[in-house]
Amino acid sequence: MAQYFDNVNLPSEITEFNTFFLGTEFKFKTDNGVFSKEKLDFGTRLLLENLPIKEMSGDILDLGCGYGVVSIILSKFINASFDAVDVNKRALHLMEMNVKDNDVNNINIFESDCYSNIDKNKKYDYIITNPPIRAGKVVVYKMLKDARHYLKSNGYLYFVMRKDHGAKTAIKDVEDIYNCEIIEKEKGFFIIRCFLRWQVEKNMLII
Repeated sequence: MAQYFDNVNLPSEITEFNTFFLGTEFKFKTDNGVFSKEKLDFGTRLLLENLPIKEMSGDILDLGCGYGVVSIILSKFINASFDAVDVNKRALHLMEMNVKDNDVNNINIFESDCYSNIDKNKKYDYIITNPPIRAGKVVVYKMLKDARHYLKSNGYLYFVMRKDHGAKTAIKDVEDIYNCEIIEKEKGFFIIRCFLRWQVEKNMLII
């Protein structure tokens, strides 16, 4: 876990790649010590392709944002306000550069270990994450389960996880909190949409 997050002592070697999404070109600077430094990874692309982009608006949290792929790409197609957080300082520095390079201005970037630095009163319409499996189950489950405290009552959590990384188990382990639906499966990756369960008879959220 420490090796994944504490990359400040790794030699820096900034590189750049270009990618297209919905006919729009994006460019991303990456570096040693960040996830998927050479290209847009398949799981994140599949996640983006299965978001309801035409319907999305409001407040969006890009949780574990890395060097900024999700919120930067979405910001070109969605009229929304983005918070992008990560614990990886190098990734956040890269994201600041990528925001400028891609000419977007509706993203608030800040360091946060899961939800530690997020305003406890802030609620989001969407929380989107490709959780860092290498950080361990405790971290991943904190990202998924604690989203309940930051979602609006009609908000959605979207995440991507590979079947062989425990996607089905993760769904079972959060079903006491959320209604979960697998909306896409491809090459072993599951795209999962969750929304908060309601206690209908009491008209209140289970939290």
